[in-house]
Amino acid sequence: MKSLKINIEENTDAEKLKELLLQVKGVTSIEIIDEDNPESELKKAFAKTKEQLKKGDYETLVNDIFDILTKNNSKK
Repeated sequence: MKSLKINIEENTDAEKLKELLLQVKGVTSIEIIDEDNPESELKKAFAKTKEQLKKGDYETLVNDIFDILTKNNSKK
């Protein structure tokens, strides 16, 4: 899977942009990440936890949480 990172200005309507991009052929999903709000990142990671645990995907779960924690600590 390939991904594309798009940085937007503060006043941009991210939901409208998401709707627009989902209409493009080949775009399968879009995740809005608020780097100024690390709690939202942790909430997203824990929301995926239940499914990952059911699949036995412990490594991805640990890596996701570790990446979030280390990324936010490096900004301080």
